[in-house]
Amino acid sequence: MNQPLITLDSLIEPIDFDALAKTAQSGGCSTSSCGSSAKPDDMDAGVWDRIKDHPCYSEEAHHYFARMHVAVAPACNIQCNYCIRNYDCANESRPGVVSEKLTPDQAVRKIIAVANEVPQLSVLGIAGPGDSCYDWKKTRATFDAIVKEIPDIKLCLSTNGLALPDHVDELMEMNVDHVTITINMVDPEIGAKIYPWIFYQNKRWTGLEASKLLHERQMLGLEMLSTRGILTKINSVMIPGINDEHLLEVNKWVKARGAFLHNIMPLISAAEHGTHFGLTGQRGPKPMELKALQDRLEGGAKLMRHCRQCRADAVGLLGEDRGQEFTLQQIPEDVSYDPSKREAYRDVVAKERGDQLAAKSDAVDTVKSIGTSTGGGSLLVAVATKGGGRINEHFGHAKEFQVYEAGRKGIQFVGHRKVENYCMGGFGEDASLEGIIEMLDGIDLVLCSKIGDCPEAMLKAAGIRATDAYAFDYIEAAIGREYAEAFGVEFEAAVA
Repeated sequence: MNQPLITLDSLIEPIDFDALAKTAQSGGCSTSSCGSSAKPDDMDAGVWDRIKDHPCYSEEAHHYFARMHVAVAPACNIQCNYCIRNYDCANESRPGVVSEKLTPDQAVRKIIAVANEVPQLSVLGIAGPGDSCYDWKKTRATFDAIVKEIPDIKLCLSTNGLALPDHVDELMEMNVDHVTITINMVDPEIGAKIYPWIFYQNKRWTGLEASKLLHERQMLGLEMLSTRGILTKINSVMIPGINDEHLLEVNKWVKARGAFLHNIMPLISAAEHGTHFGLTGQRGPKPMELKALQDRLEGGAKLMRHCRQCRADAVGLLGEDRGQEFTLQQIPEDVSYDPSKREAYRDVVAKERGDQLAAKSDAVDTVKSIGTSTGGGSLLVAVATKGGGRINEHFGHAKEFQVYEAGRKGIQFVGHRKVENYCMGGFGEDASLEGIIEMLDGIDLVLCSKIGDCPEAMLKAAGIRATDAYAFDYIEAAIGREYAEAFGVEFEAAVA
């Protein structure tokens, strides 16, 4: 397809704001009018307006918009066997990890600095590194201060749910309309294997008593949020042999109580992290095991499949973290908000989203037609992308691959696979490539903007075809063409 670009990299980073402004003035459209066709047919227009630019609540939006987490809430009221909070750490990418803890005043200064330099920013979240509802005074102070500076930013928080019911009414007053609760069980017997203790009403609770109390508080908090119209995402950690089968039941419970999304995340259990599960050898799920469970949950609560298990100080698009660019030492003491970059970005990205959605719609309809007429064969495709809904990342530079499945249901985003960079200073590392091939288990095709002969040959030997023939094309359009070719159909004829 090779459509003319606004220059995709200008939509990601670095950004040419003079070019953005010219485009916005001469034919770009406003965010209120363009791109709205992405709204699912079965979704209320009011709900869509609340999530369309939220990268965690809209799979489509995560290609274009960024989130920021500020680490203002270090205290926690429960202990999870998969969690250990790690401060002053720049080398681990997982929840509970931060490079620096912030006071609310420091957080506001950092948020303004990020908003000035990361125009994709649409969401501010507090995800710890402890619990945002338990460390409530700091959470509230941060939100209260930032809405005065950047009133259009969406506010989110993540919580284990134990203290959540105490603050739901305040969340309503503060116009926080997105909340994430981590719920790993609805059976206290299973919960006792995950949570050694909780701290509630100035008392430490353990065993079944602790799990039962946590479960009751989580369900109460979820019901209160749903009653008040606050959108709620449920995070569940998939722990093989402990709660993997049980998450089917969790999905039913949270759907019945109004959860908007259910996100099944793989357990992170490397021994070097020092968690109980890591030190006792509890393994995490393999990528295809995670996908299989998510597939079984289709038809229940709507699934989120694009989660990146972000750090508590993450900055940038999902799949990237620019937090180290914005440490307190790098931010001036006196910083003021300039909305011009964010406004220019939104004008241009609205047009880009509209173009992508048109291309995606054609490709999805074509794949559905081909899949149905040929008996429903499927294609699992891994894509190297930096964002913008395009194939715009070099194979050797990819830190993750986004995974799509093409078949009778059309083209669906089904997850992502994190990998180590293959290219290090211009040279490929065989050990890294072997790890990438292992992480791409089950994949039929890799799409990237560039790939060398050696990794392409090694992937082929592993039964995975790779191509850079669709560099900078829209993802779904390229997948549609490959799917048509795989089943012996002319793509243009199928579209017509």
